[in-house]
Amino acid sequence: MASPTSLLKRLLLGRPFRSDRLQHTLLPKRIALPVFASDALSSVAYAPDEILLTLSIAGASAYFFSPWIAFAVVVVMLTVVASYRQNVHAYPSGGGDYEVATVNLGPKFGLGVASALLVDYVLTVAVSVSSGVANLGSVVPFVATHKVMIAVTAVVLLSAVNLRGLRESGTAFAIPTYGFVIVIGGMLLTGLVRVFVLGDELRAPSAELVIQAEHSVTGFALIFLLLRTFSSGAAALTGVEAISNGVPAFKPPKSRNAATTLLLLGGIAVSMLVGIIWLARLTRLQFVEDPATQIVSGPAGYVQKTVTTQLGEAVFGSGSILLYVVAGVTALILFLAANTAFNGFPVLGSILAQDRFLPRQFHTRGDRLAFSNGIVFLAAFAIVLIVGFQAEVTRLIQLYIVGVFVSFTVSQAGMIRHWNRHLRVERDPEARRRMHRSRAINAFGMGLTGTVLVIVLLTKFLLGAWIAIAAMAVIYGLMLAIRRHYDRVSEELTPPDEGRAVLPARNHAIVLVSKLHQPTLRAIAYARATRPDTLTAVTVNVDEKDTRDLQEEWERRELPVPLTVVDSPYREITRPILDFVASTRRESPRDVVTVFIPEYVVGRWWENLLHNQSALRLKTRLLFEPGVMVTSVPWQLASTANKNLSRLDATLSRGPARGPRIVPRRAA
Repeated sequence: MASPTSLLKRLLLGRPFRSDRLQHTLLPKRIALPVFASDALSSVAYAPDEILLTLSIAGASAYFFSPWIAFAVVVVMLTVVASYRQNVHAYPSGGGDYEVATVNLGPKFGLGVASALLVDYVLTVAVSVSSGVANLGSVVPFVATHKVMIAVTAVVLLSAVNLRGLRESGTAFAIPTYGFVIVIGGMLLTGLVRVFVLGDELRAPSAELVIQAEHSVTGFALIFLLLRTFSSGAAALTGVEAISNGVPAFKPPKSRNAATTLLLLGGIAVSMLVGIIWLARLTRLQFVEDPATQIVSGPAGYVQKTVTTQLGEAVFGSGSILLYVVAGVTALILFLAANTAFNGFPVLGSILAQDRFLPRQFHTRGDRLAFSNGIVFLAAFAIVLIVGFQAEVTRLIQLYIVGVFVSFTVSQAGMIRHWNRHLRVERDPEARRRMHRSRAINAFGMGLTGTVLVIVLLTKFLLGAWIAIAAMAVIYGLMLAIRRHYDRVSEELTPPDEGRAVLPARNHAIVLVSKLHQPTLRAIAYARATRPDTLTAVTVNVDEKDTRDLQEEWERRELPVPLTVVDSPYREITRPILDFVASTRRESPRDVVTVFIPEYVVGRWWENLLHNQSALRLKTRLLFEPGVMVTSVPWQLASTANKNLSRLDATLSRGPARGPRIVPRRAA
């Protein structure tokens, strides 16, 4: 019988995949779009909210600027999409912005981009899930009152789905993503037809509210407010970079499919963003930062609903089933938007681990060929942010988009260097013309995204962006430290070019003895079989009577190994043995000491708590002693018979066993 833990794992994640199944996990465009574009598509569900609530600081009259803010965001998005289409063709290996910056600007710039993207991916999960909870809470009061718990549950479920594998998560998320596009597109189309064709006068639930400006905003303050509004609306661009990081996950031709998916993403996101802002202006929708203080005359107990929910109510009517469909698919796509980060973060983490900037465990694929460690790490940190900021979108979004615009700007600068390098050697006129066009697109993109980055830093630094910047700096320093450690270890482990390893002069064997029982006798027999130069058994005297009994039993059995008793006045075991081993080594530094430790092998987890604790402490401490080898001699207790080893072997190794590969020796 399999263990309960193994059964639960198989139930949640499914059966393991063989490594040769990796090719079958590649994604066609129809599945890649919801997998990698759900973040950018879902941004149109909260970017309009952020635009309107920021403008509300200056009062309802400031909503006049919302179409112009949306237009500016659209220009930036189309520019970024065009720029990244150049990236996926030039660097299809999946390194994305990190690879572009590293190859063209140097490792430090690449590491800076990587740290920015890692922070941004974590924030993507936190913001998307929190926004999904806010949208669902607009129509379900229970969700609004338990938003932190529901947000954490959503992150756990998303991570479990992604642990099942990329293709499985993409298939699961495809229907909700396309459902969101169809429902929101249908709502916008219905609303515009009713206004311009049928002549209906649509009014949002908040249209008649009287809003009071928080401050009198004029002159420079108004310009600053508009810049801050634009930086909040620029959240709609998050997720665009995920496709360039995920090119290896596409089916061949990878670059062309990724570029096509980018184009589809840009067209759909721009259309939806413009449509929502346009319909919000037509229905006189109002959305404020602080309803308690900004709304002067409103119904008692007024609860502000999100922009998409208000538009659904204006188009389909209060209480309509279609209104609940709009709220439901909007909340669902926001939950699933985190899936973009769950696909981007583990891949980037794997590449960084391969370059020795992150622990090697991030490069390991799990049972379902997903980068499981990266998925779990991302989920854990997103949960920390959600709990720490109480799932408040307005608070979390201030930390947002700094990282993504850092990567946008540095990546485009790297692409300019890329085209300059190729133009120096390219002589074909047609190819040069294409390169000049691509360089111009990347140059315009760098200028635009760099400007947005400056605006974001100026308008959001004190509101929380400094936390994201500090996190990037910490991660940058941590990755440098990890790389230095791996480099140092590699240097220490590299064998010399000439000469052979020096063999030890002699081998001194020590068998640790606590009692004269079966494990001890097996350890003595095995130690003798290794034919050491010297062999002694060592026991620590912590109880005079037990020690005398052991000596008498030793003599009675006439064991051919001398027993050495080490006194321990303070009843400590580890230190006397370490001192004895050190004294043996001290006599001849070229000799080695092999310590044999008898150990019980138990079949139940709780039995480990009752046995082998002294042996574990000794082994841990002896590993730090130079010239000392530690050998465990196992003795299986009866409880191990309950272990189904055949089932365990089958779980660890699917399919037929393969014989060892023999590497032929080179001729001398």
